[in-house]
Amino acid sequence: MSRPLRHQRMAFAAAPSPEAQAALKRLARQYGSVPPDEADVIVALGGDGFMLQTLHKYMTAGKPIYGMHRGTVGFLMNEFAVDDLKERLAAAKSTVIHPLVMWARDTRGATHERRAINEVSLFRQSAQAARLRILIDGRERMPELVADGIMVATPAGSTAYNLSVQGPIIPINAPLLALTPISPFRPRRWHGALLPDAARVTIEVMEADKRPVAAVADHDEVRDVTSVDVAMDHSIDMRLLFDPGHSLDERILREQFGY
Repeated sequence: MSRPLRHQRMAFAAAPSPEAQAALKRLARQYGSVPPDEADVIVALGGDGFMLQTLHKYMTAGKPIYGMHRGTVGFLMNEFAVDDLKERLAAAKSTVIHPLVMWARDTRGATHERRAINEVSLFRQSAQAARLRILIDGRERMPELVADGIMVATPAGSTAYNLSVQGPIIPINAPLLALTPISPFRPRRWHGALLPDAARVTIEVMEADKRPVAAVADHDEVRDVTSVDVAMDHSIDMRLLFDPGHSLDERILREQFGY
């Protein structure tokens, strides 16, 4: 549920593109701008890629983020307009999302912790397919998956890369994760699984030296992994603001009907 922003002190963040930078100058001139730690809301100007960067940067800041489309893909963004921004912010609806946390162990024995808003993916690093063992909450569910890789996607990320590899679209408020194979060879007809968002997914890499695998949390890559654990981090709340009638749950619902 949305709540009015009392003072509406805005911090603006913009992608480096000329279009986004021009919008930044216009908005800052009209509404003023404060440092992010003093702001009531962060207004992100760009596309979905820049929105992901902004969410990562301010993941634990406790600041709501309102995006306006000044980039290529704008699924996470509102329409751009200079006028009436304070009124739009006051009327905006809030959607809370949580990131995934990834613990990736590499062949040198190091553990790397990363967070992802859309998905954690494992990819083969060589010409040979990856051989993966899958456990859910410590219990083996698939002794061997031979594939280009596999991913764990959040509801917010279910319409991104997950959808492009034929994964399911998940309503934004559903307590679920999508476990989706990438170009599976064996078993051929396995299309993945829907899991409770309290589940812990463990993926072990078989023949890691012969068939190297990389793990990627959104854009952070760890190469030569031997095993990866993934879980949703419910301790972190991120609030996205959307104009009425254009909420994230509405957009995800529309995606399921192809428009």
